[in-house]
Amino acid sequence: MLRARKFKELETKLGHRFKNVALLERALTHASVRGGKQERSDNERLEFIGDRVLGLAIAEILNDQYPDASEGELARRYNRLVRGEACAKVSRAIGLGEHLILSESEADSGGREKTTILADAAEAVLGAVFLDGGFDKARAVVRKLWQAQSEPVPEVAVDAKSALQEWAQGQGLALPKYTVVARKGPDHAPHFTAEVLISGRAPAQGEGASKRIAEQAAATALLHREGVRGLQSDA
Repeated sequence: MLRARKFKELETKLGHRFKNVALLERALTHASVRGGKQERSDNERLEFIGDRVLGLAIAEILNDQYPDASEGELARRYNRLVRGEACAKVSRAIGLGEHLILSESEADSGGREKTTILADAAEAVLGAVFLDGGFDKARAVVRKLWQAQSEPVPEVAVDAKSALQEWAQGQGLALPKYTVVARKGPDHAPHFTAEVLISGRAPAQGEGASKRIAEQAAATALLHREGVRGLQSDA
């Protein structure tokens, strides 16, 4: 009864009442509690579906919300809304972590607060809504829970990696590939060197205190070398 009551609370936050509550339970079940090898009772398949549903719904929302935006701006906004951090933020906003069904070891290791688990669960729940009620119901959930994240960003700063990807696509080149070529320093103060390679262009390198910063620096170096301007830092 307690679980059913908790599900009702979650359904209220989602704005969707499940006809098949088993779908919601499956969406909340992490792979750490998976049974036999042939048993697919966890949320991984629902996450796969939810990821695609989210992408389509977000694309539609942005197309409606920003009718005059360029493809590049829409792509940047899209990437910010579908990335793992955004999905985890949605999960935290509705308290999804407390509803997750985890193994004892995963729960003890802080699984209810892990960004990756929360992000995957958000997509899995969306996939469950889609299977339970169709795309219109899933889109309504996306509009309710993800819409707010798109509104406070009047102008989207172009980070170096996004700018490099857009430039490469505009030039008809392959997408950039990043590799960490060196890591120095102790664990508490590491220093990374990353290299970015686009087929047909010489590679460029960058350094930083994290892999992300190093990759951004490498992308910036390649952009500057190619004479691309108008870049705003987002490291």
